[in-house]
Amino acid sequence: MGNCFSSDFCCPRTLEIAISSSSSDTAPRNKYRPPPLPPPSKPPIPLYFQETGPILNKPYVDISSIYQLDKELGRGQFGVTYLCTERSTGMKYACKSISRLKLKHRKDIEDVRREILIMQHLSGQPNIVEFKGAYEDRNSLYVVMELCSGGELFDRIVAKVSYSEKEAAVVFRQIVNVVHVCHFMGVMHRDLKPENFLLVSKDENSALKITDFGLSVFIEEGKVYKELVGSAYYVAPEVLQRRYGKEIDVWSAGIMLYILLCGVPPFWAETEAGIFTEILKGKLDLESAPWPSISAEAKDLILKMLARDPKARITAAQALEHPWLKEGGETSDKPIDSAVLIRMKQFRAMNKLTKLALKVMAENLPDEEIKGLKQMFNNIDTDRSGTITLEELKAGLARLGSRLTEPEIQQLMEAADVDNNGSIDYMEFITATMHRHRLDKEENLQKTFLYFDKDNSGYITKEELRQAMEEYGMGDEATIKEILDDVDTDKDGQINYEEFVAMMKKGTTDADGKQTELLLFK
Repeated sequence: MGNCFSSDFCCPRTLEIAISSSSSDTAPRNKYRPPPLPPPSKPPIPLYFQETGPILNKPYVDISSIYQLDKELGRGQFGVTYLCTERSTGMKYACKSISRLKLKHRKDIEDVRREILIMQHLSGQPNIVEFKGAYEDRNSLYVVMELCSGGELFDRIVAKVSYSEKEAAVVFRQIVNVVHVCHFMGVMHRDLKPENFLLVSKDENSALKITDFGLSVFIEEGKVYKELVGSAYYVAPEVLQRRYGKEIDVWSAGIMLYILLCGVPPFWAETEAGIFTEILKGKLDLESAPWPSISAEAKDLILKMLARDPKARITAAQALEHPWLKEGGETSDKPIDSAVLIRMKQFRAMNKLTKLALKVMAENLPDEEIKGLKQMFNNIDTDRSGTITLEELKAGLARLGSRLTEPEIQQLMEAADVDNNGSIDYMEFITATMHRHRLDKEENLQKTFLYFDKDNSGYITKEELRQAMEEYGMGDEATIKEILDDVDTDKDGQINYEEFVAMMKKGTTDADGKQTELLLFK
């Protein structure tokens, strides 16, 4: 049940952003430098010459030096998942090992990289498995993630046969929230099914976490998708017709709700071809047992999620507001800190040079790496003015589950508004919300350092710092002094590359005074 029916789109699952540690240059830096001969082709900053892997484009890492791999937890088409223990902390995680021999074609590697970008983009959201890191050696790719010990939602469904409406609503609200967050953040999942959801623990009321984004893509405005992807019971009719958009995720979730309530899929046959025929026929049974005993509100939600016309189908955001789901699924008034809100809080706590450096980095990111953020910006910029106002930011964060007060949102607004013009433009938004894993890429850090180090001396001088910051209205003496006091740890009056990298990677302090590590480095 639920196998991917298009081999072209089967790719490794539960992959997260590839972050591996680079060794640092420990040689002392001389204060005196002899006059240069010809101009150097590369800046005199630390470069790393370790052999890099073809998948992550990062130096090879000996996984056993960081984690102890323990018992096998599961085995799939592309890899084996192990229980693992982090040597430095004793913390338990799940580690998926994928043989590089399985990634035979360029497309396989591109699919892995895309999944990595998507997991990176969505990291920190509720109901999505947290990842610890990804590593590569000459034989395998290793993905370390949160350990969810409760098993698959699919197994829980099989064991229970069907859920009460109240139980189903609690479970289903989490599933719909995944769809809503993905769509809001510019991602189409394309393979929603119970097998892709893990229970955090074996507790009866355990939270759900989705683990698999192997078939997911960034949503591109106006694009019609045609690839045949998904899993047989859950695939939407328009996928079979090879003309679809993000509405297919709502259909798949609707199929899951049907199964939660009655224990069987609505469209069933002995073969995949037979299943597809039944989906295209679209005859939905809400009359046979147990449906007479199920509420009209539950059946109304199913009908709206399984509308055959994608344009008439309810959205995930609308489903979360449906009376049946609100009544049965609103289990807590505790505010949710989404990944977007967490990143904006971190950005607010950074010093001004770090904020400016991140803006420079954001301006140089390839389009592929900011597709999701671009879609999210458009979702918040509801009047399509090209800027986000305070009211739009307030509404956008509310749709992601935030319940911040207006003064708190105003503080975030002021932090993201680097040029102080009263609104957040596209690049300011990308800067404040992009995932901090960008900071692990040496190339990104070097390019950003060179933006400030205009003369390629290997140092950012006080004058270079002033010139760069004056462009953004930040170049007053008090700010320059504050930055040098904070970043210039050897107190020589300038910022070398090691000091710059340390500044970019260090933890920040949020508005409440609590220490908050950047997501990458915690």
